[in-house]
Amino acid sequence: MHMPSDHTAPNPLPLTQSHYLGSDAPELIQDTIGRYLECIANRYPDHEAIVMHHQNIRWSYRQYLTEIDRLATGLLALGIGPGDRVGIWSPNNIEWCLTQFATARIGAIMVCINPAYRPEELEYALVNVGCKALITHDKFKSSDYLAMLQSLAPELAHCEAGQLQSSRLPDLKLVIRTGSEATPGMLNFDKVCSLGSDAEYADLQGISEKLSPFDPINIQFTSGTTGNPKGATLSHHNILNNGMLVAKGMRFSHLDRLCIPVPLYHCFGMVLGNLVCVATGATAVFPGDAFDPATTLAVVEKEHCTALHGVPTMFIAELELANFNDYDLSSLRTGVMAGATCPEEVMKRVQTLMHMQEVVIGYGQTECSPINNLTEIDSSLELRVTTVGRALAHTEVKIVDVFGKTQPIGEPGDVCSRGYCVMLGYWNDDAKTRDTIDSEGWLHSGDLGVMDEHGYVRIVGRIKDMIIRGGENIYPREIEEKLFTHPQVQDAAVFGVQSDKYGEEVCAWIKLRPGANLDEQEIRHFLTEKVAYFKVPRYIKFVESYPMTVTGKLQKFRMRELMYEELYQDINR
Repeated sequence: MHMPSDHTAPNPLPLTQSHYLGSDAPELIQDTIGRYLECIANRYPDHEAIVMHHQNIRWSYRQYLTEIDRLATGLLALGIGPGDRVGIWSPNNIEWCLTQFATARIGAIMVCINPAYRPEELEYALVNVGCKALITHDKFKSSDYLAMLQSLAPELAHCEAGQLQSSRLPDLKLVIRTGSEATPGMLNFDKVCSLGSDAEYADLQGISEKLSPFDPINIQFTSGTTGNPKGATLSHHNILNNGMLVAKGMRFSHLDRLCIPVPLYHCFGMVLGNLVCVATGATAVFPGDAFDPATTLAVVEKEHCTALHGVPTMFIAELELANFNDYDLSSLRTGVMAGATCPEEVMKRVQTLMHMQEVVIGYGQTECSPINNLTEIDSSLELRVTTVGRALAHTEVKIVDVFGKTQPIGEPGDVCSRGYCVMLGYWNDDAKTRDTIDSEGWLHSGDLGVMDEHGYVRIVGRIKDMIIRGGENIYPREIEEKLFTHPQVQDAAVFGVQSDKYGEEVCAWIKLRPGANLDEQEIRHFLTEKVAYFKVPRYIKFVESYPMTVTGKLQKFRMRELMYEELYQDINR
């Protein structure tokens, strides 16, 4: 797997070439997440570490570490150890947070599974990385997690808990469920937390001393342009330092209180939320199991939060609440806005009406742990709405042309990053890793960017055909391949169309087989069983042909233009 480069070089400003190196201060943390957490808990034992509002939980760092180690020793008692993959499939809750740090304490690799996944996606994730254990919620919204698991592994009905032998999930031995109800073949989360004996606590200490900061600790699935998601593998060093540097960028201290309405399964919640707080001894405040604008603002007020994270869509939803003025948000100062470009008017309102004068814009990708660029807290309004800032400390960013040559200032090209933040690689996929990280350690994002003479980067498009809907990355090929499996679908083209609310919406142009008779609702129902809800197209159009180049390639840009004209006409009729 790839090891990050520690290459450093001075930045002569103004730049003439699109290559910027972040500063070499502060020093990087050379420790594991588990040992670092222990130091923070010893430094701030009685300081509030976490507030899980919807579960009525409020723990100090001393209590938090005690609960983390109860789960860590329980997992050790069940035979989970360093290098084993442990999946977590759940919305935001205390069990998720405990799993994140307990697996880090014992050197197991936590596998983040999107809580919106359907059975096919779950099966792929578990099999692809060989999960030995899965910690799962029982149900959430329209997702019955236990029923989906039972459909994939009917053997659960008759096996001893921890002794699963599943034909479709061959590596999975152990399923741990939240809640107090008993389910055949599964253990309850609270029961697992009571299994650790003195022997496991001794093992925990011994394991902690042997773990390396460069060990893999987390696998995050990123959708692939060829359809199947790839498991970006991240180390303690990657994500702990990214959390620390983003915390520095927000000028965080142990006195800050961060409201985290973004999902934990994504790096935004897990790294920029939990690890930002742990890096400084700050308090992590979770308003609910999923985003709700009214609950978020009520919790910000009640908990006197100093920071609030979100994608622009979330901030828009908060600002548009009919009773927005009823909330006292005067405690707010900063936060990270990421996932999409922020419209200027929204940024003005966030800074004034929400008191977030020091809000920062973050940019990156899961493969960068996830942030490589950040605006400064005193950046001008223009820089915050037109750029994604400059490279973080210990990070290099450059813009290259199709031949890999660094572009002159102002010329667009592929945004590339190098440094401590670059992932170890894609799990068990050296070929895709080589496609993404070149021989000099540069990670190629596929995003088209332009750099100015001061190192600020503006994202102008995407080389890859990715759709970003409300901060969720969606790759059209993944949806197209699901559509191709429908017996009445001959061809499918999926692309993004502009949306004021979400940034982009998913649109599908579908060509049916001769004699086929399908409507939009049937297509949506078909996809709902196969992909997460946010990947199901908002717009579906049945066509006889596609705009093509003379060489027979689909012209998705032309489809996007035609669809925009059609939608715009509908709106203005």
